Amino acid sequence: MKIRKAIIPIAGKGTRFLPATKQIAKEIIPIINTPMIHYVVKEAVEAGIEQIIFVTSSGKFSVEDYFDRNLELEAYLERNNKFKELELIRKIGSMVDVTAVRQKEQLGLGHAVLMAKNMIGDEPFAVLLGDDIVINKVPAIKQLMDVSMGNNGASVIGVMEVPKSDTSKYGIVKGDIVNEKTLRMTGMVEKPKPEDAPTNLATPGRYILTPDIFTILEKIPRGAGNEYQLTDAINVLCMEKDVFAYRFEGERFDTGNVHGYLDATVDFALKDPETRDKFVASLKIRLAKYGIQL
Repeated sequence: MKIRKAIIPIAGKGTRFLPATKQIAKEIIPIINTPMIHYVVKEAVEAGIEQIIFVTSSGKFSVEDYFDRNLELEAYLERNNKFKELELIRKIGSMVDVTAVRQKEQLGLGHAVLMAKNMIGDEPFAVLLGDDIVINKVPAIKQLMDVSMGNNGASVIGVMEVPKSDTSKYGIVKGDIVNEKTLRMTGMVEKPKPEDAPTNLATPGRYILTPDIFTILEKIPRGAGNEYQLTDAINVLCMEKDVFAYRFEGERFDTGNVHGYLDATVDFALKDPETRDKFVASLKIRLAKYGIQL
């Protein structure tokens, strides 16, 4: 079955970006001049997703508004002959069908996914975390879709290699090797110590899931952090059906923390011909100003 819908959980408070997130949604903070969330939605749209379901909390209206039409602004731009800018914002306003459901309590990623059950219905779906940006010619979520379709519509978890010392930051998968990029999963371990990690394959926030996961999420008890963990539900799913882990291609930026956000900002500034030269010149001046030598 074609995967038409994607869940993007954005209910977190963004405490690592305070004080900015006191007033604005973290996902709207821009990398150069484009909000973080734009890149995540763009990945889904380019993979063929037709409907985005944001799982939100209070104070997240700006994310929904960003993907809506702004007729007043459009009229202003048209009156002032700013046709390039007009085309840009009209394109954003028509990127994809966007809906939202409120997560009234932040009770974990599993709980957030479950909130979208009624909007998903009885069909497979994608999950993309709103603060993980993956850049690749073939969208990361599309790579997982292709693996799912090649395995009778099975669930697929996107993974990447991380240093063994970093396994305590991620969910780590284990399983049987299918090929050099794919495992048939036997389970996941949430944030294991390096000495306890079964592999160094981490889950950075891309999933294709079958609707069976909802039944499991409704039954599992609270897990780590007293929250309903998607990891726990996937472990149950692995015992009932085939679930695959796929090492996707692409460069990933964890913009959920300031260091990852800075990495993305620098990288995007250097890749864009319109900003590269000015950015490099500015950086050289500031490195000299602070006596920093590379």
